[in-house]
Amino acid sequence: MSKEITPRDENYSAWYNDIVIKAGLADHSAVKGCMVIKPYGYAIWEKMKDQLDAMFKDTGHVNAYFPLLIPKSFLSKEAEHVEGFAKECAVVTHHRLMNDPNGKGVVVDPSAKLEEELIIRPTSETIIWNTYRDWIKSYRDLPLLINQWANVMRWEMRTRLFLRTAEFLWQEGHTAHATADEAIEEARTMLNVYADFAENYMAMPIIKGVKSANERFAGALDTYTIEALMQDGKALQAGTSHFLGQNFARAFDVKLLTDKNTEELVWATSWGVSTRLIGGLIMTHSDDLGLVLPPRLAPIHVVIVPIPKANDDIDKIALDILAQLKLKGITAKYDNDEKRRPGFKFAEYEMKGVPIRIGIGARDLANGEVEMARRDTLEKSQVKLEGLVDTIVNTLDLIQNNLLERSRQYRDQHITDVNSFDEFKDVLTNKGGFVRAFWDGTTETEEKIKELTKATIRCIPLDSKEEEGICVYSGKKATQKALFAIAY
Repeated sequence: MSKEITPRDENYSAWYNDIVIKAGLADHSAVKGCMVIKPYGYAIWEKMKDQLDAMFKDTGHVNAYFPLLIPKSFLSKEAEHVEGFAKECAVVTHHRLMNDPNGKGVVVDPSAKLEEELIIRPTSETIIWNTYRDWIKSYRDLPLLINQWANVMRWEMRTRLFLRTAEFLWQEGHTAHATADEAIEEARTMLNVYADFAENYMAMPIIKGVKSANERFAGALDTYTIEALMQDGKALQAGTSHFLGQNFARAFDVKLLTDKNTEELVWATSWGVSTRLIGGLIMTHSDDLGLVLPPRLAPIHVVIVPIPKANDDIDKIALDILAQLKLKGITAKYDNDEKRRPGFKFAEYEMKGVPIRIGIGARDLANGEVEMARRDTLEKSQVKLEGLVDTIVNTLDLIQNNLLERSRQYRDQHITDVNSFDEFKDVLTNKGGFVRAFWDGTTETEEKIKELTKATIRCIPLDSKEEEGICVYSGKKATQKALFAIAY
């Protein structure tokens, strides 16, 4: 099965697509720009969703659901917001079909035109803040900490499975606060939640930072981001958290009565991650044999394969191992399907990125041991049956930690400081990764660099210190370094 995958160094884009398709994660849809998430891919998303949902609730958030359709007039109330999304909006104009009078299927009923067009949500700030106007009257109603699990649509014609599709799944948090400080603290808290999830569950090292004015969310005062580096040297924006100020409260007239009996506009945040994380997961860890999954997000942790086929003795041992693993919270599968040979099964589970494979044959049983194979390193070893479950538990932790450390080393080796624009271009062309350089803080310089190199400012890292230098492009005085990269 591995021969079916295009090698990374030959064609990275084809390699990525091969893994998505052949690992059974997703497929192309009859609807242009949309995808079908297959059961195995959706199982990974469920693991992500469940963990993130628990983390949101641990920080005091609750879930709600808002309409898919947004009145067009809502989007015109916040000028920057509508400008940012106008080109991506799908519009509903009619509410009924009818049989074609000429007998050619169905047509739109011209008498069913909507009085006001409806927008399929590209994001939900407008519809939610219109609702919040009825929910918020006093400082006692705040903070309002709401999250929504939903689908959104942003009209994309050049798509890649998981990374960029017209419709995708995500969560979007929308919170309301009495003060600016509280809202900023919320935006940073959720950024840290995302960072925790990315590193400790996805095993994907990230850099926390703030976006430039040119790259921030439409309608935000500040956008905080986590940026990751993929194996081809391109960056991936893995999650964002926005301090929206009072822009949406002003647009939808959301005010509160303070404890001093004065009326003030409410302060807002929004934050979200999407199924794009699955694309990030693939590109962070996988190899030319297929998918590689960190154990904490793997739908199946362990697969047991009888060699060459099952018998009563192997069945008994395998089922006992399954029962013990279940007690440890480990998901395991016993593949005793006799229609498929062991070699085929090995290749399939290797392709699907199952962290540990256990092979059991008659000779193994006679020696009181099994063969254990690790997906991350491809190492095989003979392991005693006695204490096997503990060995598996420990090995899963080793795999999780190894994937994070391996990815972190790659990321750190691909952060390059440069002092000239020639160096800047050379690193992007010949090495890739993040380029750290002085930037004069102007949008003009940022756009010119993008025009000449396709690199954008991914963020100004939160841990960066102010220092004086010369802008890598303009030669003007600069007081900060930015992190540049070519991004997905």
